[in-house]
Amino acid sequence: MVNEGHFVGVAGRRIFFRSWQPDGDVKDHLVVAHGYAEHSGRYDAFGRWFAERGYAVHALDHHGHGQSDGARAVIESFDEAAADMDRLVDKVRGESGLERVKLVGHSMGGSLALHYALAHQGKLSGLILSGPAIGGGVSAPMQMVLRLLSFIAPKMGTVELDSDGVSRDPEIVAAYRADPLVTLGKVPARTAQQMMAAIARYPKQVRKLTLPLLYMHGSADSLVPQVPVQSVVDAMGSTDKVEHIYDGFYHEIFNEPEREQVLTDLLSWLEAHPAG
Repeated sequence: MVNEGHFVGVAGRRIFFRSWQPDGDVKDHLVVAHGYAEHSGRYDAFGRWFAERGYAVHALDHHGHGQSDGARAVIESFDEAAADMDRLVDKVRGESGLERVKLVGHSMGGSLALHYALAHQGKLSGLILSGPAIGGGVSAPMQMVLRLLSFIAPKMGTVELDSDGVSRDPEIVAAYRADPLVTLGKVPARTAQQMMAAIARYPKQVRKLTLPLLYMHGSADSLVPQVPVQSVVDAMGSTDKVEHIYDGFYHEIFNEPEREQVLTDLLSWLEAHPAG
């Protein structure tokens, strides 16, 4: 069963969310943070797959994305986006009766999930990162340029991402390009600045992360290269850390031709980390 709705976000924006619910007993609850320029609807296959196996999945559209309010593809503030996620997490916790839920973040959503987890570890029983945009970054002078642009021209385009890098499945790429809720074109300056500022903070922050962690990444990911991310993952303080690097996979590992392998790996990790 799929439910949809809105809630009022931290900045007064209408934030859209959807949930995929199992027909029977629920083993655990997963909250999903989607990537840059996309939306929660692109996780329909993911949500249905896990709902069929007893897991409830909940995802919001970040502000500026999908069916939520905000200038298209503009993340005004990572703090605001994380606060919206917190409202969904609290909603799920309240309705499920669970003290802690699990958080899944992909790409920019992986960065937002890490940003959130560092501030709210007590609300989470696990963190799953898929191709997270948490490593690399830009030089200090470029950060200053981005900071200036983000204030004087927040919607101004910066770099353009190649949609061919989304998946090796041509049908997935074609659907991505044709999706009216996906924002194509260059990354707005405000979004780029918020992403790069978060990346610059992570090397010092991630040592305090103690949650069980599942890190998943495609080795041929051209949109978020795996190697710079690995050093940040290695620095995380979590002692319960599982990693899957998929040889030759592109950015959206849940939408690759071998997606069943990836989903099964995640399911195995969930079974080894039950609700609690």
